[in-house]
Amino acid sequence: MITWQFTKFEKPTEADELFDRLLKTFKELLLHSSGNVSEALSWLTQLDKQYNLSGDSYGIADFINELIDKGYIKTQDAQGSASFVPSSKLEISLRKHALEDIFDQLKKSKRGGHSTKYSGKGDEHTSDLKPYEFGDPLSKISMSESLKNAQINHGLNKFNLTQEDLVVRETKYQSQTSTVLMIDISHSMILYGEDRITPAKKVAMALSEMITTQYKKDTLDIIVFGNDAWRIDIKDLPYLTVGPYHTNTVAGLELAMDILRKKRNPNKQIMMITDGKPTCIKRGKKYYKNSFGLDRKILSRTLALAVKCKKLKIPITTFMIAKDPYLVKFVDDFTKSNGGKAFYSSLSGLGEFIFKDYKQGKS
Repeated sequence: MITWQFTKFEKPTEADELFDRLLKTFKELLLHSSGNVSEALSWLTQLDKQYNLSGDSYGIADFINELIDKGYIKTQDAQGSASFVPSSKLEISLRKHALEDIFDQLKKSKRGGHSTKYSGKGDEHTSDLKPYEFGDPLSKISMSESLKNAQINHGLNKFNLTQEDLVVRETKYQSQTSTVLMIDISHSMILYGEDRITPAKKVAMALSEMITTQYKKDTLDIIVFGNDAWRIDIKDLPYLTVGPYHTNTVAGLELAMDILRKKRNPNKQIMMITDGKPTCIKRGKKYYKNSFGLDRKILSRTLALAVKCKKLKIPITTFMIAKDPYLVKFVDDFTKSNGGKAFYSSLSGLGEFIFKDYKQGKS
C-alpha cells in the first residue's frame, strides 16, 4: 500500500538562497580547477569582491563554514599543512549538477531506457492500453482508465469494478548497452586559449550520472588517452587534467575493445570525445610520434582498428570539438571505416549531442 507523509513547508531563508547560489558557482569553479578546492574558493572570493555575490549579511567565510558543516568539503593534512578537499557528497553533487545543467530535459521523465520498436514486458510506458490478462503485473494497471470503464459499464449509482473493466498500459522492451567513453587528454585540449577539457569531463560526469540513475541495466566505463590510455573511476572525473601528451587514439581504442570483450551485453558502443587527429602510436616500448599533418603509419593503424570494431559490431561515435577541414576529412574516413557516427560540435553543444545520441542511437 502506497502512503504519503506531509510535512510543514518552510520557506527558504535569505541565507539558504545565498548558499545555494554560491554553491552553484563554486561547483563550476571546482570543475575548472580540476577539484582544487582552495583555488576554486580563491576565484570565488575574487568574484565576490567584484560582483558582491554573497550580499551584505553573508560572506565567503560563512559559505566555507556551511560547506564544512554540510559535509561538502573536509580538511586533509598534506605535508604538515591542512587543506580542503572535496567529500564524496560533493562529488555526487557535481555529477547531479552536470546532469541538470546539460541534460535538463531528463527531469521531464521519471525513467529512461533504450527503446526498441517492440512492445511487451518492459520499463517505458507507451500511450497504448490493452485489456488486463491473467499474469499482467498489477503495477501496470491504469487505475484512472479502469475506474472510468467501471463507471461506464456499471453506472454511477452502484460502483462495481470487475476484471473486464481493467486495462493495463503497454510498455516497450528496454535494451541493455555497454558503453566505453573515451576522453582525449592530450595537450591540444587546452591549447589556443580554449578550455576543452572542462566541458568534456562535465559531459562525462553528466553521462555517468544519467546511466547510473536512469539506465541502471547499462554499464559505463571511462578511459582517458594521451600517449597511453588508462581507465579512470567516475569519482575521479572532477580531478581530470590535461597532460603534456600526444594523441594515441589507437591505445584508447585497444583498451576500449578489451573492456567491451568482457561485457555480456549484446549492445556495445564506444563514444570518443576528441579535438584533433591521432599523432602517436606505440611500437614495443617506444613511441612513434608525429604532430605534423596526418601521418600515414599512425592513420593506417587507427583506421584498421575502426574496421576491427565494425567486425565486432562495436559502433564508434566520435564527438569532434574542432572543424578544421583536414580534421573533418580524417573523422569522415574513420567513421566510414567503422560504420559509426560523427558529430562536429561546439563546446556548448557537446552535451546535447551526446545526450541525443545515447537516447536515440539504439531505438
